[in-house]
Parts: sequence; C-alpha cells; structure tokens
Amino acid sequence: MRRHPWVFSGAVQSIDGSPENGDVVRICDSRGQYLATGHYQDSSIIVKVLDFNDSAIDKAFWKSRIESALEYRRSMGFFDNPDTNVFRIVNGEGDNMPGLIADYYNGVVVLQAHSKGMHRNFGTFAEILQNALGEQLVSVFDKSSATLTHSNVEDSYIFGQEPEEWEVKEDGNRFIINFFEAQKTGFFIDQRENRHLLRTLSQGKRVLNTFGYTGGFSLSALRGGAQFVETVDISKKAIELCNRNIALNFDNAPHQGTAADVLQYLDKIDDNFDIIILDPPAFAKNHRNLQQGLKGYKNINQKALEKIKKGGLLFTFSCSQAVSRDDFQTMVFTSAANAKRNVRIVKQLPHAIDHPVSIFHPEGEYLKGLLLYVE
Repeated sequence: MRRHPWVFSGAVQSIDGSPENGDVVRICDSRGQYLATGHYQDSSIIVKVLDFNDSAIDKAFWKSRIESALEYRRSMGFFDNPDTNVFRIVNGEGDNMPGLIADYYNGVVVLQAHSKGMHRNFGTFAEILQNALGEQLVSVFDKSSATLTHSNVEDSYIFGQEPEEWEVKEDGNRFIINFFEAQKTGFFIDQRENRHLLRTLSQGKRVLNTFGYTGGFSLSALRGGAQFVETVDISKKAIELCNRNIALNFDNAPHQGTAADVLQYLDKIDDNFDIIILDPPAFAKNHRNLQQGLKGYKNINQKALEKIKKGGLLFTFSCSQAVSRDDFQTMVFTSAANAKRNVRIVKQLPHAIDHPVSIFHPEGEYLKGLLLYVE
C-alpha cells in the first residue's frame, strides 16, 4: 500500500449507503478487507484519509494528532523563539490531518478547513488546543469562508478574545494582522526562511518586491540594510497595510509603496534594481489551467529578467500545487532564453520547516522557488 492520503473517485467501485459531505467512511478493497478511514466528500478526491489502522475517529484520536503536530514545532524551537511568534502548527497531510490548516499568531490560532469533515470538528480542536497550549493561547479563529465556499461558513472567533487586528513578530520584524481581511490565514508564513535569506543579501542593494502584499519581503530587505525598497501590489489596501508595517518597524525607511499591476509596472521601470522578488498568487489553480498559468509565470519572469541589473538576484516563486518543480524550472529556462540573459541557479527555495510534507504525499510540496543570479 502506498499510504497516499487521497482516494480519487475513479478508483471507487461502489459506495454502500448514502454518505454526506464530511462523514467518516471506511474504505475496503474488492474482497472487503479494510484499507483506511477518512472524510467523504462529493468531489474528484472522494475521501481524504485520516487513518490506516481502523482507529475510532474520536476526541482521543484528534488529541493525539494535534499533540504530535505541536511536539514537532516544539522540537524545532518555534514556541521558544523571542524573535518569531507566528508559525504553522498543523499542515494538513504533512501532519496526518488532511483538510486542516492551523496557524499560530502570537497566541491566536487560526483554523482553516479544506474539507467539511474537518470543519465539523472545530469545536473539538479548539478545546484540545486550549488544554495543550494553556496560557499560550488567547483565542481561536475560524477562517474557512474562502475554502468552504458552498457551506455558508463565515469567518469568526470560536474561542477567547476577538481582536480585529493583532500584532505578530517574525525574524524581529513586527507585523499587523487583520484576520478578517487578510489572505490565506492572515500572513504568508511559508516564506519565512526565504525572507531571512533575502535579509542576508540586501545590504546596500536596491530591492523591488512585487506582489508584495503587506510587505514581508520588504521588511526583511530593510532589516538587512537595503539602500532602497519598493513594494508593488495591485491592492491599495495591501499597500496601505504594508506602509503601516514599515512605520511600525522603522523611522524614515527608504521605502516606497506602489499600488499597480505588476506586469504593467515592470514594463515601465529601468534596470535600477539589484534584487527583484516575484511572489505572485497561484496562476494555475489546477491541472486544467496549467498551461495558462505557466504562461503567466513566464511573462512576469521574462520581464523581470529583462529589467534586473547585471549581477542582480531574482527570487522567483510559484505557489501553484499543479505546477511541478520541473515545470517551474523549464518555465524559468524559457524566460531566460527569451530575455537573452545568462542565469545561474543559486538555490532552490522551498517552504519553511513548519510546513512538513508527508513522504507519501509529494503534492504537499506546493511552494517552488528559485534564487537566480543574472549576468
């Protein structure tokens, strides 16, 4: 058995009974032998597997899984780091809890369900987290409206304090988080180690952070001594919050926030940036629009490669699960060839270590990134 946590509808011969979305179901082979237990959903991934050992899926089961996930983060030092208090504590399949994301924001845990079965258990999860974290937990927030779009779910607090905004710290930088309005669970936690790498390379550099959102990479570059940083994002609200984050950390920082379409903006600039960051949203949401998504990635990468200074560094990313590492690297090759620039791969840039990936679920390695040296 490969122990992959997804069962596709095409692999199912028959269904006994009439399970509803979110129900716990047992999976058996053609001889009736038990294989696994998981959450049923009426989609191409018909079951997300929770267990291969025929355990009862009860509070004790969830307690064991959550405590295991927390122990991993404790062993990595996340709960004891004075410079960072925002990190992931449950990463779906990577923590044997497919369909659940849980992120820790300086005492606020944000839960996000990617399956109705997981959402049904949010009350239980909140109780387990209260017992496990004690005074390290001040509230639990449900941010599943964007991921359970057909379930009439509203983002809301389900335990504790109910701040509209909250302050966190990453690598010594302070950030304001708005849980109701923010993308993902509130912040792009998966880029922490890549932001730190940028910090070490930014001394005296002119840095352009595109798709900059609320300024994560920009703050890291400024903290690293960048001569000038510009943040570009199409969202005016994101730029406003980025500017607030900059002011929260620095007096008179050499920073400019620009609300603009990134591709149009890249058309207008000269070759006056030493470092460019391309961290766009997922252009390919699934395999059906993979080619269109790769075309979007190629366009922005080619334009950035045309514009960056000689000897510059390009941080380029794709967060599309449908885009493989080979797809991404081939796209960068095409972009470099079209831009007529010699490019060296300096480093592969994955997501941070609080986002573990199950060896049985390679699809969990969704973030692909490259650090490129452009001659």
